[in-house]
Amino acid sequence: MRYLLLFIVITLAVGGYWYFTSSDVGQRQSGQTAGGFRGAALVMAEAVRREQITDTIEALGTAQANESVTLTAKVTDIVSSVNFEDGDYVERGEILVVQASEEQTALLAEARANLVETQSQLRRLQDLGAKNLVPDSEIDTATSHANAAQARLDSITARLDERLVRAPYSGILGFRQVSPGTLLTNNTPITTLDDISVIKLDFSVPELHLNVLKPGFTILAQSQSFPGRQFTGEIRTIGSRIDPVTRAVTVRAIVPNTEQLLRPGMLLTVTIITDERSSLVISESAVTQIAGETYVFIAGADAIARKQPVVIGARRFEYVEVVEGLQEGDMVITEGAFKLRDGAPFQLQDNVPAARAKAKQS
Repeated sequence: MRYLLLFIVITLAVGGYWYFTSSDVGQRQSGQTAGGFRGAALVMAEAVRREQITDTIEALGTAQANESVTLTAKVTDIVSSVNFEDGDYVERGEILVVQASEEQTALLAEARANLVETQSQLRRLQDLGAKNLVPDSEIDTATSHANAAQARLDSITARLDERLVRAPYSGILGFRQVSPGTLLTNNTPITTLDDISVIKLDFSVPELHLNVLKPGFTILAQSQSFPGRQFTGEIRTIGSRIDPVTRAVTVRAIVPNTEQLLRPGMLLTVTIITDERSSLVISESAVTQIAGETYVFIAGADAIARKQPVVIGARRFEYVEVVEGLQEGDMVITEGAFKLRDGAPFQLQDNVPAARAKAKQS
């Protein structure tokens, strides 16, 4: 009985070994026949290409007018007339508000008449002096009187001009806050005036970028009010201090606003362009990083994959910059690299249908 059991165990062991061995061989033979790949890994590849790489810094900024002022009167008096409407564009020197000036106008007329009289008397004395009929002292006295009359006229003219509120520069007015008959003091706001032909854009940048920021760098600004529209400007000033709380530096850029679309107070998304260069790029999926080693697999023309160490630069959405290790036009494997080792055969996925059709025909 014991020998019978031993004979059964040995028979089962030999039969199982024969079954699994023949099954494995059959599978390998069928795998080689169907498609003819002979164990080559199925992969996808693409060529190394050259593109323009741009290094940027993102920030949020607030728009400010190039010049901004709240207009007030220099003297206290009643408003005689208002010569503007809300939102008007005015030129520099344009008269916006006139204050009552009846008394000053009368004084001006008196000063003009007095000047005419003193100048006429001075001319008569000068004519007589040329004939030696009057002493020089009388001529000097008349000259002093004429100069005093001119000075008084200039003084009254200046006081009258103070009653005219003018635009100090060209720009857009805000809402009118006075009407004829309003008593104006030097603290009464009349309206606001903004020069928005150029926008000052202030934004904060973390101090770690301070070493790359320079005046003259190009910036691109976008507003939610104008989707898809970019406003181009340049950095004018970098703040001299770092905020000890936020650890950021304030930067001011100048943005031309010829269409007057941007307004003071708008929130803008800012993109600072710190560097532009032409570089080699590949898909991010082609790069493998293991234990500090960075490499790709080059797809050789002989269908053999070769491991190639590379140095990676900037990373962008779905692609990376290659600083060293590759040349333009090299074919790198982007999918299926995990199946490969250095010197392993591969099969490009685009060639699979043709290879299988050829195998079926044979």
